[in-house]
Amino acid sequence: MSLKNIPLKVFRHFLSYKGLKKIRTKGGHETWARKDLTRPVVIQTHENPIPEFIIKSNLRTIGSNRQEFENWLNPNTTKSIPVSTIVGEA
Repeated sequence: MSLKNIPLKVFRHFLSYKGLKKIRTKGGHETWARKDLTRPVVIQTHENPIPEFIIKSNLRTIGSNRQEFENWLNPNTTKSIPVSTIVGEA
């Protein structure tokens, strides 16, 4: 699965799932944090869908990886949330 075309709303849900909280919004950026992280996760709110390099960088920051994110997106996994549930059916 490609990490391209991941909607902002879906990535926000993943950050919440991983225990991060949105601590501020400044301009076109949201800052998310968790106590055990050494640096915050910053996402651009004016870029939707989120560019792949931003997702990869933020997955590294939170100690996650592509496989975990893909498993979370997969509706066949028991703990996943289907993307259609988050984004809504078109």
